[in-house]
Amino acid sequence: MSTAASLNALHDRLKPSARMPLVFLGHGSPMNAIEDTEYSRAWSELGRNLPRPQAILVVSAHWMSRGTTLVDVSAMPRTIHDFYGFPDALFEQDYPAQGAPDLAREVVTLLASHHAEEDDHWGLDHGAWTVLKFLYPKADVPVFQVSIDMTRGLDHQLEIGKALSELRDRGVLILGSGNVVHNLGAVKWNKGARPHDFAQEFDALFADKLEVRDFKALADRKALGSLLRQAHPSIDHYLPALTIAGASDGRDDLTFMTDAIDLASISMRSFVFHTA
Repeated sequence: MSTAASLNALHDRLKPSARMPLVFLGHGSPMNAIEDTEYSRAWSELGRNLPRPQAILVVSAHWMSRGTTLVDVSAMPRTIHDFYGFPDALFEQDYPAQGAPDLAREVVTLLASHHAEEDDHWGLDHGAWTVLKFLYPKADVPVFQVSIDMTRGLDHQLEIGKALSELRDRGVLILGSGNVVHNLGAVKWNKGARPHDFAQEFDALFADKLEVRDFKALADRKALGSLLRQAHPSIDHYLPALTIAGASDGRDDLTFMTDAIDLASISMRSFVFHTA
């Protein structure tokens, strides 16, 4: 199904509800924030169809911690330009949303068994604001980030998602931002470059396992073996997808969108879990 058809079908199913959907977006290059691309257009369309949340919790590939899960409790999260070598126009971007300090502190308590701690220095990295500016362009929904603990196994992020899932019934949109395949060393910069076989294979495997809710298989590093290592030399961009999977349950339907492989080795696959 095309991206447009998927989004139209999703529009019909995303009825106003106290239970919020779960969203994972393949964010790709920061340039998507200032260019008119099929991805930025899809994010804008998705934003028009999503129920309006009370707050947004973001798990981004670009906030990594070690030995703890950090939760941003700042009142006005700063816009972080955590990249280099891009045009000035990208560094001029700002996403002036308010934080949600009270809710964020509740999340610290909710994740106490996962060594959660407060943090007021981070803000919104480009995994967050480059997509939020299309989902909620007025920056009028409170937002905060939760880090990913890089010292834990893949199944840890499934557990984090499960713990966070109760927030869905309180009007909180849980947004994961990363990429299902992310191998910068294998990028081909020529336009229209054929995707690497490993990128297509891992992307298809991920989609198949997600569709049948075999999350255990998606978190089995040993079984995924060399294919996972090719798709993710560093695992950070994969983990937010597992967080979103872990927050879903049997009441959810699954819709895929923007499932292209960009630059030969970056999967732009995005997906939404929403109440049937």
